[in-house]
Amino acid sequence: MQLPTTDIAIQTDRLTRSFGSNVAVRELNLTVRSGEIFGLLGPNGAGKTTTIKMLTTMLPPSSGAATVAGHSILCDSIGVRKRIGYVSQMISADGALTGFENLLLFARIYNVPRRKRTQRIDETLAFMGLTEARDKLVCTYSGGMIRRLEIALSMLHRPEVLFLDEPTIGLDPAARLQVWKRLKELLETFGTTILLTTHDMEEAEELCDRIAIMKEGVIAAEGSAEELKQRAGTESMNQVFIHFAGEFSDSKPNFRDINRARRTAKRLG
Repeated sequence: MQLPTTDIAIQTDRLTRSFGSNVAVRELNLTVRSGEIFGLLGPNGAGKTTTIKMLTTMLPPSSGAATVAGHSILCDSIGVRKRIGYVSQMISADGALTGFENLLLFARIYNVPRRKRTQRIDETLAFMGLTEARDKLVCTYSGGMIRRLEIALSMLHRPEVLFLDEPTIGLDPAARLQVWKRLKELLETFGTTILLTTHDMEEAEELCDRIAIMKEGVIAAEGSAEELKQRAGTESMNQVFIHFAGEFSDSKPNFRDINRARRTAKRLG
């Protein structure tokens, strides 16, 4: 049964992206409900980041269509961008600025009304547990603090949908738990729909209401963690991943993506 439009945050219709003869995402049909945390899993080269880039209008699809927060990525890219937040693997915060200054810059970019900026920034810093670091240079922040600041930057304009590309990569266990806590609070407090990619199976099981596992540009399996475990006949999410994505990925390794992930992990660590 098809969901009412108001209950759908993201919907794709045969969404496809090719790079020459290489089909990175092949006729993807995906539905993400409003107010849920949805995990997009898969080996390197499976098409996860390409999918996010299309949904955030950073990359045009080769064919197919999609809507995000009710707006077409093909016909209304501006409408989509106004309603989303995005945290990539790469560090986006400026280390030469304070936390407050980073947020002030983003407040101007997102056209937060001048009279509301300071209050909105302080509220956002408090929500992310960064009030005491407000006037400290970001280059002095720990990896977990940087990730929380980047999430703060992405949610400053109160987006309806938040995209996170491996949000806890390179973080120690304590910092990772802090990020998980803030993401859950985002959903509970603001009703933000979250789509995230991760290679951390514990993270997927802890955070995600539903999970899709991609392989070679298509969805190999979709459901809750418990549903996927039952289908795979295992209690381990790592075994679930191997069952549906394969023990050895046939996807072509992407040197740039691997190098980028390692640099991000090094900088956050």
